[in-house]
Amino acid sequence: MIEVNNLTKKYGNHLAVENASFVINDGEILGLLGPNGAGKSTIMNIVTGYLSSTDGSVTISGYDILENPVEAKRHIGYLPEQPPLYVDMTVKEYLNYVYDLKKVKIPRKPHLAEICKLVKIEGVYDRIIKNLSKGYRQRVGIAQALIGNPDVLILDEPTVGLDPKQIIEIRDLIKKLGKNHTVIFSSHILSEIQAVCERVIIINKGKVIADDTPDTLSRKISDNQSLVIRVDGPYKAIETELKTISGIKKVSYVGIRDSFQEFIVDPIVGYDIRKPMFKLLASKNWPLMLLKSNEMTLEDIFLRLTDDSSESVNLEKVLRESKETKLAEAAQETDDDNDEIINQMIHNKEDK
Repeated sequence: MIEVNNLTKKYGNHLAVENASFVINDGEILGLLGPNGAGKSTIMNIVTGYLSSTDGSVTISGYDILENPVEAKRHIGYLPEQPPLYVDMTVKEYLNYVYDLKKVKIPRKPHLAEICKLVKIEGVYDRIIKNLSKGYRQRVGIAQALIGNPDVLILDEPTVGLDPKQIIEIRDLIKKLGKNHTVIFSSHILSEIQAVCERVIIINKGKVIADDTPDTLSRKISDNQSLVIRVDGPYKAIETELKTISGIKKVSYVGIRDSFQEFIVDPIVGYDIRKPMFKLLASKNWPLMLLKSNEMTLEDIFLRLTDDSSESVNLEKVLRESKETKLAEAAQETDDDNDEIINQMIHNKEDK
């Protein structure tokens, strides 16, 4: 387990990390995301003991990284973006060298054999590292991180520079490692994070701005999620009428799809536009053939949460505004229903 409490790092007057706090549980695969300069690398360097913090604490499996660094680091396996390989050594020589450096107590031969089998480098065990492909070098880098069977693996950009086949192989390996280790996985390839990680932490301007599963983050900002609709009718008239609905911010015409007019409709934050949109189209006798969420990828979430423009999303604000709007909509629906009942009573009276 990793516990980060109120972590702060200053460089002079520059605040690189500000009161970052999170807990990573045993057996969890966590993705750490952040734009360049956000403080992500600083946090990783503090967690590994490479940097000291200005304030706050980090504990690894119960050991404080500053107060008890030797014991804490025994529980960490680290693969930096540039693997720390001695390229003139063979794989066998290098892994035995790392084994000696770490003063591992596990029997050498079966331990190294198990690691090589796990990361699939048995076939290159006697080859010189500089003659290996980028993918195999990454595997050797992961192998050295696994020596000593650490509780925690910290992998910084493990798929950078790999071809698509190698990326898939490393992704599958990380998933397998997550069964027996706590894994922190940093990557600029957001699709990789989404495919591998059960949970993501997004860092921006030194602060933790989101901490949840990708699916939950998507749901939290789904009140501002666009909808894809297909309608049977004249596209210009449909577009014009849709823009009259309260709560719709933008209507974008996509084109003809499966013989119907397709639009992307963006709601104002907190508005559920499905019911009024359905009523309007029905009143115009324009059949609604498709309505679905324009699913948000992790990249969409990342960009929305780290965007400095006025369109960026503040999760707490969205949730608060969503609750207020839904209460207002519920009250309005009650009024509408009452109006319909009264109108029906009037019509019934006139019929009599």
